[in-house]
Amino acid sequence: MPLALYALTAGAFGIGVTEFVIMGLLLEVGADLSVSISAAGLLISGYALGVVVGAPLLGMIAGRWSKKTLLMGLMVVFTVGNLACALAPDYWTLMAARVLTAFAHASFFGVGSVVATGLVAPNRKASAIAIMFTGLTVANILGVPFGTWLGQAYGWRSTFWAVTLVGVAAFAVIALLVPRDEPGTKEEASGSALAVLIRRPVLLGLLTTVLSWVGVFAAFTYIAPILTEVTGFPAAAVSPILLVFGAGLVAGNLIGGRFADRWLVPTMLVTLAALAVVLFAMTFAIHQQVAAVVAVGLFGAAAFATVPPLQMWLLEKADGAGQGLASSFNIAAFNLGNAIGAWLGGAVIDHGPGLGAVTWVAGIVPFAALAVAILNLRLDAGAQRPHLAAATAEGADC
Repeated sequence: MPLALYALTAGAFGIGVTEFVIMGLLLEVGADLSVSISAAGLLISGYALGVVVGAPLLGMIAGRWSKKTLLMGLMVVFTVGNLACALAPDYWTLMAARVLTAFAHASFFGVGSVVATGLVAPNRKASAIAIMFTGLTVANILGVPFGTWLGQAYGWRSTFWAVTLVGVAAFAVIALLVPRDEPGTKEEASGSALAVLIRRPVLLGLLTTVLSWVGVFAAFTYIAPILTEVTGFPAAAVSPILLVFGAGLVAGNLIGGRFADRWLVPTMLVTLAALAVVLFAMTFAIHQQVAAVVAVGLFGAAAFATVPPLQMWLLEKADGAGQGLASSFNIAAFNLGNAIGAWLGGAVIDHGPGLGAVTWVAGIVPFAALAVAILNLRLDAGAQRPHLAAATAEGADC
């Protein structure tokens, strides 16, 4: 794999840390800025909404610049946003800075996916996407725990100073290693690129992504209370168990990319089904400690095994002027799924069967994603039949 691909991984690592590290610093942020824990928790929701809003806003200008210039500009937005977080004098300034930082998220992964697939041979495209997303998975294993420790030991602002430095380093390696490319075509720079978003295969692909990650975050958001209150682990055991989850993320991401290179559609369908099955199995596994740890690792692997095939599938369906924009919207779709999933899990706890039932309710949603994916494939096959028939008739006439 070319070195330029690992420059994208560095950027993905920084973005992953800044997205998730706030979860471990809610107490410190709340105490320092004199807000409640629930108000501090809205900094997570604000970031997710910033990702969703940032995809169309930055997507509108993406076609006017070369992809390398755009990636460097996005890292500037990311770095400035984290610097603003570190310097924020009050809660609302911090919220605004988090939203600003999130604007870079969807476009970086969306455009980065297009760049990554252009750096490798056609039979390695999904693996290239997986390697870029490895930065996100490693952020969960190493970056977030270290950032949490740093913020707890030296104040939450020190974490954002550290992530600001990561942004500077990522900008430098992207500038140095990612090859130059030409600015977008007139078609890419015009509103015609938006037309890709109303294609039926793209819309159903985006819905598949949203539904799959509603299931992931319905369970993952509440994994700590599940492990402590249902499984019976002490609170101190949660962090080591989450390292098992992180190891599963890395393994699933790379395995999903490798299989998607060879069998894209089967890999997409199998990983969605596997995610649903693992979530259902967790309903029983969480009542026994060893089984719960194994299930958490499998959950991480199944969750991120879906990412390379889902992203690669959408890139294929959006081939053309709007490919980068559609890719960015797919990243926004992952985050929309995160936000809806957190709400769904909370609803199951507060108004449904309770904490122990979160995983089986979460498991229903990837089955819905699988159904949408199969529908999309069947509609594609139906749309191709008239073209095949017309081509056959034309050949017979000749």
